[in-house]
Amino acid sequence: MGVKEHESRRDRAFDEFAASAWPRLRWTAYLLSGDHHLAEDLAQTALVKTYAAWRRVRPGEAYSYARRTLVNTNIDRLRRRRFREVADDGHDASAHRVEGRTGDQTEGVDDADLIVRLLSRLSERERRILVLRHYWDLSEAAVADELGISIGTVKSTTSRALAKVRETHPELVSTRGLS
Repeated sequence: MGVKEHESRRDRAFDEFAASAWPRLRWTAYLLSGDHHLAEDLAQTALVKTYAAWRRVRPGEAYSYARRTLVNTNIDRLRRRRFREVADDGHDASAHRVEGRTGDQTEGVDDADLIVRLLSRLSERERRILVLRHYWDLSEAAVADELGISIGTVKSTTSRALAKVRETHPELVSTRGLS
C-alpha cells in the first residue's frame, strides 16, 4: 500500500468519525457554553485538533479524545476570557456570564432549552462535571481523570450542582432522575 493510499484511508476514517461525532460534540459544547455559535466553533476546533492528532489517536478512543479536546478547548477559552476580564479594570465580569432566559416555565418548554438554562446557572466546573457525568455517562473516576481532579471533588461538585438544580426546579429530581 502506497503512502497516498494510506493517507486517503486515514482521511476517510476521520471523515466518518467526524460525521458521526459532530452532533454529540456540538451538543456537548452547547451544554458547556450555552451559545449555539460558540458551540459550533468549539466543536469544529475539537475536530480540527483531533484530526491533527489522528495518527496518534487509538481507534477505539476517538470519541474520548475528541471529547477531552472539546472540554479542554472550552477551559482554555474561559481562562483567556477571565484574563481579559481581570486586565480590564472597568469591566464587570458578571456581565459576561450566560444568563438564562426568564419567563413562564409551563407545559411546552423544550427540554433542551430547560437543560441549557439550568446549566447556565451553574459554575463552569459544575457544568463540566454534570455534562460529563450525566450527558456522557462517565463514571466519577473517569470524570476525575479527564479533568485532572480528585474523585471527591467530582462527588462534592456534583452534589452542590444538583442541589442548585433541586432548589430552582425540585420537580426535575423525581421526574428526570437527577439525584
